[in-house]
Amino acid sequence: MRRKLLFGERMLLGDGTEPFNAVIPFRLRGIFKEEDIQYALSQLQGKHPWLRALISHDEKNIPWFEVLEKHLPIPIRIVNRKGENDWQEESRREWQTLFHYGEQPLLRFIWIKGEEVSDMLFSFHHCLCDGGSAMAFLYEFLTILDYPSAEIGLENPILGIHDVVPADILTNRRQKLKAKVIGRVAATAIKCIPVGKKAVERQNDYLIHWKFDKEMSKELIAYCKSMEVTVNTFLCAAVLQAFRKVKGDASFNKVSCPVDIRRFAKQIKEDHIFAFGLMIVVSANHKISFSENLRLMQESVERKTSKLNPYITMMVIESAHDALKNFTKLLKHGKSSNDCMFSNLGRIQIPHQYKDFTLETIFSPSVIGPLGNTTTMVTSTFNGEMDFSFVGSEGYLPYAEALAIRDELIQTVKEQLDPISVL
Repeated sequence: MRRKLLFGERMLLGDGTEPFNAVIPFRLRGIFKEEDIQYALSQLQGKHPWLRALISHDEKNIPWFEVLEKHLPIPIRIVNRKGENDWQEESRREWQTLFHYGEQPLLRFIWIKGEEVSDMLFSFHHCLCDGGSAMAFLYEFLTILDYPSAEIGLENPILGIHDVVPADILTNRRQKLKAKVIGRVAATAIKCIPVGKKAVERQNDYLIHWKFDKEMSKELIAYCKSMEVTVNTFLCAAVLQAFRKVKGDASFNKVSCPVDIRRFAKQIKEDHIFAFGLMIVVSANHKISFSENLRLMQESVERKTSKLNPYITMMVIESAHDALKNFTKLLKHGKSSNDCMFSNLGRIQIPHQYKDFTLETIFSPSVIGPLGNTTTMVTSTFNGEMDFSFVGSEGYLPYAEALAIRDELIQTVKEQLDPISVL
């Protein structure tokens, strides 16, 4: 089984010399055996073909996912657990570790082994899948680890754009022409945008982590319901205000927000291994109050989201493979135009209690790569607690400023939830 990488996957893959890795850490309380972990991983590979895939290049240097007849197991790296924050150190290590994708799968497993508590990490190349896919195979891994004979089914993998875009759209002459014209215009425009000769020097990468406890998380959700806005919009407003307070006029007043393509393209199932996503940009009006901003931002988010068309977007992008080099250069060498990327995975629907172990927490994923500004904030909610991972690089956002932004964000949330207590 094999398929060509889509445009977005090729962009994330790069030339193989720079990592673009995502990490999902989680904490288990229980006793485990390496052979049981390996078995659970092998069952994941049995269900999902692309977890068995290597990447090869054809005579035109086009990369392909290729599932060999005899596949290689997912590598396991074991380290002894010394403290509560070992997972952060191992996350940073995994960001920097290349996937030799012609020789090994695009997924690794790290076991930070303790006597009663273990932290475990899935590390994967971002071209393989997104956070939604990773949460699906995390759920399956825990299911098998707890109950080895559990049936998790078989994935019917996406083999190309034809498995995502309905045939009546993909073969429609008008839609094909529209996609091709937009693609050509965009490719030409990208060539004309001036970029620097050198990319920004990233310098040291860092990870800042924090949680809102159950009470605060519950209050935040209730507040958003009372304001008739989503948690995502509320947090975007808090992020924008925090950047504004810390960076002043140097802030961009722009946050990029990934939108799960599965909301629009029902052909992509929850457990599909797939990396393509959609994006909107959110901004604030600094001349009005925070609460007034929320309503305007929610209207803007709904308006922009309603205009997203995953099918035409994919057709446009897939018509522009010859512009990949220029687009990648623009991302690497162009000036930053947004403060950060903010991704909210929402409530993670994975059980907390298992037969032989407890899933104590899932830390929000982290991801970092070489395509421009690395500043990224990811949040997720598990077992009633909101969890935040804030990733950045000194060359884009100094660590001291990132800490100040975190503090401002937390303060903003507290002020909105309980304005009297912070006076």
